[in-house]
Amino acid sequence: MNKIKFFTHKTSIIDKNVIIGNNSKIWAWTHISKNVNIGSNCTIGENVFIGENVNIGNNVKIQNNVSIFDGVELEDFVFCGPSVVFTNVKNPRSFLSRNKNYELTLIKANSTIGANSTIVCGINIGIYSFVGAGSVVTKNVNNYSMVIGNPAKHVSWVSKSGYKLNTDLFCKVEKKSYKKIICND
Repeated sequence: MNKIKFFTHKTSIIDKNVIIGNNSKIWAWTHISKNVNIGSNCTIGENVFIGENVNIGNNVKIQNNVSIFDGVELEDFVFCGPSVVFTNVKNPRSFLSRNKNYELTLIKANSTIGANSTIVCGINIGIYSFVGAGSVVTKNVNNYSMVIGNPAKHVSWVSKSGYKLNTDLFCKVEKKSYKKIICND
């Protein structure tokens, strides 16, 4: 039987019933709440909070000071820049308990969320999409879409490697056309 190996910094807090995959790293002052699943080869930066019942895929990179709350799922190869915040209730009130009504948020495979972005709950962020730094995402983001601003708006299509496509949906860096992929998604 193979033993699962991962790294946790001595200051990190890992609650009960947490699954952490092989070769993942949990850095300083990070709190992983109960019933969380973290895949293999993930990097969870310093001062990250991961709420109860969150699922994180394989090869995910979560930079410092990120908060991920119950109701959020990150698929494989997602990148979260520093200080990204996810919400799970659209109309919170301190005097009302809404902890049974979390809205689900799905961050699909290979997407990137830039530093200091806020992801409002109840949306999907598409595969290979790119959320620019400081954006406030309030609506679904299409596959291969680059969105920026507050509220975030589509400004470009991007390649699998994150480069802007020209108006013909061609990536000059990859020397590849994305016309079929974007039009069929």
